[in-house]
Amino acid sequence: MFTGIVSDIGTITKVEERGDLRLTISCSYDMSSVDIGASIACSGACLTVVDKGADWFAVDISAESISKTAGSMWQEGRKLNLERALKVGDELGGHIVTGHVDAVGEVVSIETEGDSHPVRIHAPAEIAPYLAPKGSITVDGISLTVNTVEDQADGSTIFGLNIIPHTASVTTFADLKAGDQVNLEIDILARYLSRMQKLRAIA
Repeated sequence: MFTGIVSDIGTITKVEERGDLRLTISCSYDMSSVDIGASIACSGACLTVVDKGADWFAVDISAESISKTAGSMWQEGRKLNLERALKVGDELGGHIVTGHVDAVGEVVSIETEGDSHPVRIHAPAEIAPYLAPKGSITVDGISLTVNTVEDQADGSTIFGLNIIPHTASVTTFADLKAGDQVNLEIDILARYLSRMQKLRAIA
């Protein structure tokens, strides 16, 4: 379980084909406090630490996980938003995040408005019903508030965010550009409300 509050930016320093894909990720975490088997969210995907050193850790990614996440996400040199798993008693600064990617979105536009950056992202039809103004969304592991929703004729939607300077400086958002793919996770509360509505309709 995570909160969507990024605590480090890691860099993929090595990619190995071992049946599954093994990534070595450099970081600034105190790795002596991270156990083998611990979970770390990597740009929104919950991954298991399988090896580690003083300033790096390694994870294995299955073909299934690769197919469900943004293209080019797992390439050498790629920067990743990192968050260690939530501990009992930690501050819930964002919202409840599971680290399971629901869909891949595409950045439509990034503008500048004062010091902030309004961003519009296209989300596929399967998650469009879960997005609402003032609701929560996780984009590449970052907990954000949806500002606007523009429903499209094909059932998809374009939602708007506002990225403040602090968020841009402590995440990979500063590197995003129009056309880039991003990992999306919907709010877990929206997921359960939708399920209850469907069951109520059947009954």
